[in-house]
Amino acid sequence: MRVILRYLWDLAQRFARTLDLPLLGALLALMAIGLAVLYSAGEHSTRMVFAQGSRFAVGLGAMWGLSRLPPSQLRNWTPLAYAFSMVPLLLVLLIGTGKHGRHWIDLKVFYFQPAELLKLSLPMMVAWFLNRQALPPKVGTVLIAGLLIGAPTGLILLQPDFGTAMLVGISGAFALYLAGLPWWWFGAAFSAVAAIAPVAWFWLLRPYQKDRILTFLNPETDPLGTGWNIIQSKIAIGAGGMTGKGWLQGSQSHLNYLPEHTTDFIFAVLSEEFGWVGVATVLALYLFVVGRCLWIAAEARDGYSRLIAGALGLAFFVYVIVNGGMISGLLPVVGVPMPLLSYGGTSAVSLLAGLGVVMAVKAHRPVHSGR
Repeated sequence: MRVILRYLWDLAQRFARTLDLPLLGALLALMAIGLAVLYSAGEHSTRMVFAQGSRFAVGLGAMWGLSRLPPSQLRNWTPLAYAFSMVPLLLVLLIGTGKHGRHWIDLKVFYFQPAELLKLSLPMMVAWFLNRQALPPKVGTVLIAGLLIGAPTGLILLQPDFGTAMLVGISGAFALYLAGLPWWWFGAAFSAVAAIAPVAWFWLLRPYQKDRILTFLNPETDPLGTGWNIIQSKIAIGAGGMTGKGWLQGSQSHLNYLPEHTTDFIFAVLSEEFGWVGVATVLALYLFVVGRCLWIAAEARDGYSRLIAGALGLAFFVYVIVNGGMISGLLPVVGVPMPLLSYGGTSAVSLLAGLGVVMAVKAHRPVHSGR
């Protein structure tokens, strides 16, 4: 027995050696809360909880595996990873499936969303490219980085999946921002997007996307149709009050008023059942994760590590902001899941893998003499 305990202790030490324990603790807390809320939102479905827990296990395995790789090795593999992730992104346009387009590839065992790979490989690729250039980036550097960002973002828009395309593009833009790109570049990009908005409205956006924007502006115009989702979400959030109705007691989800209550709108279930106390707790955990990533980025001693850790941390922050704004009516509904709370496998695994890269930056940080 003593030999077995010693073996398990040694195994645990090897497992934890490259993992950032404060960051891991916050992620485990979020996953536990996510599984508890999913159990309630999914009508006490142990099958859904087990399936999501299995995906978390795969994601944690990917996180641990990536955390063991030195950033120099990750940097060398980055162009290959970027090219590899573009292949299924092209393939999904031919054989993909989805409710409003072609977003998923049916692998029979599970559905795979290729765009999720770019949430990790794109910021890594932009960081790899910028690390080889003089910083702050010059005009030519910015244009090439823009092509690296624009190619996969454009392919995702063709699916069409505006929400994921936005998140993927932003993750690459954060690497540019951390590399010292002046603010006026982002102002110019925003102005260009605003200028082509009328063209997009008449020739690029599909009817359901236009409905989402109109619903965002005034959901009460069609309360039983396109406005139903956001109205019921607001009711669930308001019904929670300070301390919530209690676990398993949320009427909006249990009586099927709240749509997509296990995926995109699961945060509304949390709000109804745990109230502001639960919301504040989860938001505090999210802020800790983002802050820890930025601290690791600030402590990094090479450009690639600093850019990738910072970009992934800031991208995580945007995921939370977009989903939170979506379910509260502050942003249009774009189908963005809440990290580690919403039911779904590809998103959870890619997110945990990305945080494994952040942990690799900290674990393999070179120690200089005199420190």
